Amino acid sequence: MAEYTPMIQQYLTIKADYEDAFLFFRLGDFYEMFFEDAVKAAQELEITLTSRDGGRIPMCGVPYHSAPTYIDRLIEKGYKVAICEQVEDPKSAKGVVKREVVQVISPGTLMEQGGLEEKENNYLCSVTQFEDDTYGLAFSDLSTGENSVTLITGSWEEAIAEIYAKEVKEIVVDANFSGEQLQKLRERQTITVSFEQQTSNLESFQSLIENIQQEKLVQTFSRLVHYLVRTQKRSLDHLQPVQFYQINEFMKIDLFSKRNLELTETIRTKGKKGSLLWLLDQTVTAMGGRLLKQWIDRPLLNQEHIENRLNMVETLMTQFFEREELRELLKEVYDLERLAGRVAFGNVNARDLIQLKKSLQNIPGIQEVVSRLGHPYARELAEKIDRCEELEALLEKGLKDNPPLSIKEGDIIKDGYHDQLDQYRDASKNGKSWIASLEQHEREKTGIKSLKIGYNRVFGYYIEVTKSNLSSLPEGMYERKQTLANAERFITPELKEKEALILEAEEQIVQLEYDLFLHIREEVKAFIPRLQSLAKIISELDVLQCFAKISEERHYRKPSFSADGNIAIRNGRHPVVEKVMNSQEYVPNDCHMNSDRSILLITGPNMSGKSTYMRQVALTAVLAQIGCFVPADEAVLPIFDQIFTRIGAADDLVSGQSTFMVEMIETKNAVTNATQSSLILLDEIGRGTSTYDGMALAQAIIEYVHEHIGCKTLFSTHYHELTVMEEELASIKNVHVSAVEKNGKVVFLHKIKEGAADKSYGIHVAELAELPTPLIERARIILDKLEKQDEAGADLEVKSEEIVQVKAEQESIPQEVVEENQLSFFDFSERKQSLSREPELSKKEKNVLQQLKDCDILEMTPLEALNKMYELQKYLKKKSKPPVITGGLLYGWKPLLLTKP
Repeated sequence: MAEYTPMIQQYLTIKADYEDAFLFFRLGDFYEMFFEDAVKAAQELEITLTSRDGGRIPMCGVPYHSAPTYIDRLIEKGYKVAICEQVEDPKSAKGVVKREVVQVISPGTLMEQGGLEEKENNYLCSVTQFEDDTYGLAFSDLSTGENSVTLITGSWEEAIAEIYAKEVKEIVVDANFSGEQLQKLRERQTITVSFEQQTSNLESFQSLIENIQQEKLVQTFSRLVHYLVRTQKRSLDHLQPVQFYQINEFMKIDLFSKRNLELTETIRTKGKKGSLLWLLDQTVTAMGGRLLKQWIDRPLLNQEHIENRLNMVETLMTQFFEREELRELLKEVYDLERLAGRVAFGNVNARDLIQLKKSLQNIPGIQEVVSRLGHPYARELAEKIDRCEELEALLEKGLKDNPPLSIKEGDIIKDGYHDQLDQYRDASKNGKSWIASLEQHEREKTGIKSLKIGYNRVFGYYIEVTKSNLSSLPEGMYERKQTLANAERFITPELKEKEALILEAEEQIVQLEYDLFLHIREEVKAFIPRLQSLAKIISELDVLQCFAKISEERHYRKPSFSADGNIAIRNGRHPVVEKVMNSQEYVPNDCHMNSDRSILLITGPNMSGKSTYMRQVALTAVLAQIGCFVPADEAVLPIFDQIFTRIGAADDLVSGQSTFMVEMIETKNAVTNATQSSLILLDEIGRGTSTYDGMALAQAIIEYVHEHIGCKTLFSTHYHELTVMEEELASIKNVHVSAVEKNGKVVFLHKIKEGAADKSYGIHVAELAELPTPLIERARIILDKLEKQDEAGADLEVKSEEIVQVKAEQESIPQEVVEENQLSFFDFSERKQSLSREPELSKKEKNVLQQLKDCDILEMTPLEALNKMYELQKYLKKKSKPPVITGGLLYGWKPLLLTKP
């Protein structure tokens, strides 16, 4: 570093402490970056890269007044920015001006409105892993001061799901945290990773954790606070007390299901439009918009709390005029949460406080309207509303209604607020009036009409007389100050005295107004907890009126809840699809499920609406449990603890997983975590592999859900052969989406009917997709031939290497035996006959078969079953070869149903 100038050495010393951030180094009116920061910033911000010190130090910079725009662009890309300011007056500095980092801005610590979505939280999360493989998670939205903690006792995948659900922008972990775990997290979402070692409890933040008893959670939140203190370097008075919550207090919807149901964003565009959030968002405040998203992410399980919301929605629907009045008043309420945060942070200006004042002026009207609703919960909310009248009075008395954007230009404080300020203003105002009066007086005294009194920063106030009029000026009347080409400038002792008074007053006014504003801002800080409590009530009222408005406009109905787990939906609709169709008629459908029909096996052609039907049942449940009316003529629902969905097909290229693997992972998540109170939606399971593999898996999954879980399940499939399961399993019922054929064209009726579908109409769907006509015609010919040969029992030369492959040379079995015993893709009579011929078995083989029949598999552990198989195999191998086991799970397209004896 000795080879560089002192300023560059200073830069490198500071940069060493902020290696993971761009260092914005203040030099005069610019923030400069050097070395690698400069090269990378020039690329990311598309600004000019220059150099200094003979070209060996890359350099780029941005003007300080436009820096926020550039900072926002870097934060959007997931970077951090360390702001390094001059902390001493350059005029009094000896040597290099002292500089320090005054703040680190990162994706999780944004405070300025420009980089924040007004209706979305901006969460920072700290994660602490403990020796017993539990994970403490602490979440903070620095812009609103909201804090929460939870403890995950399951796997890291569960912690990822919670982080994903909160849409966390930045995560803070120990430096030794597993890189593999962080990689798994990054596969699911773009996230900035930061490190913090300190987990000791900070006394100054003790009040925030008074309700937290578990040491694990205290450590986790303390890590978060240490990171905030270290990076923000300013007041954090707006941080709210930590709220502890348990995952199982709300309906669990894993990240796969949230994506498949498109609750807050669509699968295709990753945008809000087309999602459930897009449909519901009739909120009129930023706070309400954020709360709505939180409610959608966390549907309730407590029936009393759900019904409180539903009853309030019903009240607001029936009292139209009060609702509209409330809605208009809420429109005038600004973002109280983020205003409070900016007050604490010290970056609020006079216009922000005027917004706060105007918001508070609407609170009495809101309180009065809510109290008129007459509902007990409405009265409870009205009583909790804090008008903050003292704060409103302070802002009304102290601040002008239209202050400038900058707080250092003056013209902020009202007359009458401060005596000294009033005196300065009087001196300034009267002094200027005196100057104008003096000018008129001197013109009359000298008879020079062009005489004028002017001002500039070099000479101050002066009397100016043109050269043509100098002869009219008595000698020695004025003191000559400056000679110009066409005029002379003079001063008088009286004029200099007034000048001193005026200039002093103007300078003092600006400084005094700035000091008075800072004092008012400090007084506002004392109201932050009250403002945050008020914001919570306003947010809730906004979301409830939003539910009432959307329910009335879309003709939704109030749901009720069943204690026995039954579903009874009459004329249900998919809320988003119905809205997107606009004037087109949406075909409603019923859904009835009870203990005798807990699994609906849904068949029907592609594009007929199977997936839409399944999603609408899930979305109806979500709407009901967030406290909104539902799109149906009538709806009786259980309270679901979890919803699992496997709908749609998508590769996960980032983690290297195929469509089928994604399908299996999501299915595994459902069948291993669902309870009897859950809802499972499974769409076309098994289509990503061979026919027999897929059908076998589909059947096994249905059986497993039926026998081991018993929850409400909607299972759509194109495997029509599975519909015979209705005859064997008590709680399975077949339904289908109807379609009719007219003049060779298929017409989808989108209506759910009882029973199984008769055909798939796959070629018709291909025709609707406008595949080439020759291709469609050829497909019809092939289909016709296959169907005729199937009916005739002909032996097609159809071979499927995916069904059963037995290598004769490896097993020393004659090829003709393999071919004779291999199942065909189709059920033909000759195949049935060949399979019906039982091979002759030896005495030893018959003995083994009898032992297999005598085994009670359901009562054996996996290890016991493996040992038994090993004993039987060893017994058979002593003198004879093992018997050939051929064929598959299916026989004649009828599933082999494995039910308990």
